[in-house]
Amino acid sequence: MSERKSIHGEWSSRLAFFFAATGSAVGLGNIWKFPYIAGDNGGGAFIIVYLACVVLIGLPILIAEVTLGRRGRESPVNTLRSLALDEGRSRAWVGVGFIGMVSGIIILSFYSVVAGWSLDYLLLSLRGAYAGASADRVSRLFAGLTGNPWRQMLWFTLFLAVSLWFSARGVRAGLERAARIMMPALFVLLLLLVAYALIVGNAADAFAYLFKPDFSRLNGQVLLVAMGHSFFTLSLGIGAMMVYGAYMPNGVSIFRVSVWVAAADTGIALLAGLAIFPLVFAKGLAPAQGPGLIFTTLPLAFGAMPLGSLFGAAFFALLVLAAWTSAVSMIEPTVAWLEERGVGRVRSTLAVGAVVWLLGMVMDFSFNIWSGVAWQGRSLFELFNFVSSDIMLPLGGFLIALFTGWMVSERSLRRELGVSRPLLRLWLLVLRYVTPVGVLLIFLNALGLIRGAL
Repeated sequence: MSERKSIHGEWSSRLAFFFAATGSAVGLGNIWKFPYIAGDNGGGAFIIVYLACVVLIGLPILIAEVTLGRRGRESPVNTLRSLALDEGRSRAWVGVGFIGMVSGIIILSFYSVVAGWSLDYLLLSLRGAYAGASADRVSRLFAGLTGNPWRQMLWFTLFLAVSLWFSARGVRAGLERAARIMMPALFVLLLLLVAYALIVGNAADAFAYLFKPDFSRLNGQVLLVAMGHSFFTLSLGIGAMMVYGAYMPNGVSIFRVSVWVAAADTGIALLAGLAIFPLVFAKGLAPAQGPGLIFTTLPLAFGAMPLGSLFGAAFFALLVLAAWTSAVSMIEPTVAWLEERGVGRVRSTLAVGAVVWLLGMVMDFSFNIWSGVAWQGRSLFELFNFVSSDIMLPLGGFLIALFTGWMVSERSLRRELGVSRPLLRLWLLVLRYVTPVGVLLIFLNALGLIRGAL
């Protein structure tokens, strides 16, 4: 096990790490993306393929990131520097840590804007703003939000400020406390919403949409969709899991807790589908993905249901909690790096927050003041999303798989993981030969280089 000590502190227990890592993995994509892509790509058949992709792509990199983090006990940049020196490898590997830090900051800038929408809709729900509203009225509500830069600024600034407050308090008093409060609350709210949706909604159609296997829908493109989501959903490639691994106590089994994190992430995504689609199908609405589902389709459904405003508020509170637990993990790699360079925790957090806020204003203005600014047909919001999510994240994940699988000795890995040699070699076999190919395909698909070829 690692003999290094983290200057930032440690999680108090295995459960604390589980809550924090699951909170990092569970985000807006679990709620507005996975249920839709599962239902629209073969239901139960897609879920089977997706689980296989998690085992072969997502989980191996998750284990790799946590292992590197606990062995290095520092920020991703300095962990990779230390481990590269330990193994006699090039110091250029620190670049992987910088890729993760930069992509995390960019992602958080537009993530905060979207999370701000959820805060706004939480207030709208409590006011009953969409109760009994028409589709046109609900669409105007969302257009009124995105078209108002100062209203968006208020909400995303509030969301970011709370995220920074937890970060500034440190590992146990901030990150761990946030996870211990928010994750149980998120799970309780989710179960409450599932029960409500199954009672007042169309449960039969929702179950058929999500779980009835349609193997005729499976093809090469669906496989790429499953591979892509299995990677992105676990918060990989941004250094979050690596820095969280740096705070993991030595006695915790990395293999076991990583499996539990992946299982919890998938389970919450499926439960989110059961909280959403019974309501959507009960009103005869078309399922959608992304903001269209969350901010136009669902408010229309909630507005026509008994106690819809109350449960709508609970749903948007769920979204905010999921976003907060992910946001604090995106902040941490850069804050830890600055702290290791001698900058105090509070000042480090404020510095990161200032950069994210300025980028967030660019994201805000891309919907209104700068809505006409585009590059190759992409708005500023879409461009930043593309560069960070579709290029930097897969590149970071690919390099992490290569570094762990080929640059770190088997002896070092076995010492850190504490597993049997056959299990270690099976994991390494997948990490070296299967996972990189999968991530490379995700990367090429995101660039549009292999669409239609499979």
